[in-house]
Amino acid sequence: MEILRAFRPGSDLHGNGELAERTGLSRSTVSRLAQTLVACGMLERDRRGRAYRLAAPVLSLAHAMRTGSPVLAVAQPLLRKEAERHKINVGLAVADRDEMVYLESVRYSRRVAWRNVVAGQRVPMELTSLGRAWLAVAPDARRAELMAQFRARRPAGWRALSREIEAAMDDVRRLGYCWAAWQPEVVALATPIVIADHPVYVVNMSVTADTPASEVVSQLREPLLALGKRLRTAVGSL
Repeated sequence: MEILRAFRPGSDLHGNGELAERTGLSRSTVSRLAQTLVACGMLERDRRGRAYRLAAPVLSLAHAMRTGSPVLAVAQPLLRKEAERHKINVGLAVADRDEMVYLESVRYSRRVAWRNVVAGQRVPMELTSLGRAWLAVAPDARRAELMAQFRARRPAGWRALSREIEAAMDDVRRLGYCWAAWQPEVVALATPIVIADHPVYVVNMSVTADTPASEVVSQLREPLLALGKRLRTAVGSL
C-alpha cells in the first residue's frame, strides 16, 4: 500500500530507487513488493524506463468505492443542488494523513477557472479551509502531531501560518466554519461534519472571482452551514 501511495498526479513512472525514497522502504523490499504488485495487476512494468506505473485495476477500485458508497449516494444530490443554486463550487472531503482528499467536487464556477478539482484530488491540510476545519475537531494528540509536521515542512513562514491555522480553528469552534484563500482569486469556506461511527467529513464552498473575501464569506456562510446540517442528517440516518 505504501508503494501505491507513492504515485501522485504528474508522476507517471517510478523506479525502485525513487519508490524506496518515497516510502522509506529498502530497495530490495521495494523490488520484491513491486514485482508482486505487477503479478497482481496493480502495477505495470515499463521495461524501457526500468520503472513502474499504476495499472487500470487501481482505477476500477476507485470507481467501485465511489459508486458503492452510501454516503456519496445521499451527498451528491445535495452538493449538486447547492452548486447550481448559488453558481459556486461545492466539495466533500476527508483527511488522509496530512492531506485532504476530495470524495466529490461539483464545479459550477461563476467564471472559467484554471483550477479543476476532481474526486480523488489531494490538497494540503494546513493551507486550506478543508484542512483547517478538520483540524478544529481532530483529537488533540493527532492535531499536535500534524502541527509538528507542518512546522517541519514550512519552517520559514511557520509563525504566520500557525497563527492563520489557530484563527481558523477558533472560527470553526465559535462560528461553525472557517475560510481561506490559498489559491489566487479563490475564496473557500468549510465546515466539519462530525457523525458517530463515521470519519469526519468536511464540506466546502468556493468561488473563483475577484470579489473581496469578506463579501464571499458573508454570502456563503449561511448556505454552507445549512448544507452541513442537511448532510449531517442524511449521512447520520444511514
